[in-house]
Amino acid sequence: MMAFIEQEANEKVEEIDAKAEEEFNIEKGRLVQTQRVKIMEYYEKKEKQIEQHKKIQMSNLMNQSRLKVLKARDDMIADLLHEARQRLAEIAQDPAMYSTLMEGLLLQGFYRLLEPKVTVRCRQQDVEMVQAAVNKNIPIYKEAVKSNIVVKIDMERFLPSDICGGVEMYNDNGKIKVSNTLESRLELMAQQVECENLFNVQLWLLQHLKVVPSVCLWRAALPISYST
Repeated sequence: MMAFIEQEANEKVEEIDAKAEEEFNIEKGRLVQTQRVKIMEYYEKKEKQIEQHKKIQMSNLMNQSRLKVLKARDDMIADLLHEARQRLAEIAQDPAMYSTLMEGLLLQGFYRLLEPKVTVRCRQQDVEMVQAAVNKNIPIYKEAVKSNIVVKIDMERFLPSDICGGVEMYNDNGKIKVSNTLESRLELMAQQVECENLFNVQLWLLQHLKVVPSVCLWRAALPISYST
């Protein structure tokens, strides 16, 4: 009887051990799977953070590179404009070139204003040249627009003598102004070509100012200003 009871107890112990082992394996598998999912989610999150960080770094590097390129372009354009301004000062030293340029600047101003009475303001040293250009252009203007024009040179207020040259033109009451100084023409050219690449800017400024300044400085669209 004791042997039977001991055998039955051993079988019961084995059954309990087997069930405990099974439950342990099930719980262990569940815990392992739960932790595996958490670890996978953790590293997926880390990968996304790293990828996002890489994208931010790449974007910052690209922006820095763009800024460097833009700065280099702006510096080059500034140098070219500085050189162009120096060359502008040389134009007035050539009477034939400056006279031709002055005629173009005045005639363009006449066409831009389209006023019956125009006042011209220039440097004091350019008065004779401006008067000659005005006398030459009045018949051309009359023939082109079929209208009369009276032009007066302002002998009381002159443009600063240290500018490179050119003229300012006003209607009869002085409320409409066309600035056609060489500096204003260069500034307008710079605005018109600032969207072009640096090579084209270099060619535009150097070639035109060096080879055909009398054309490039007045052929661009001329701004006009109004005062009340």
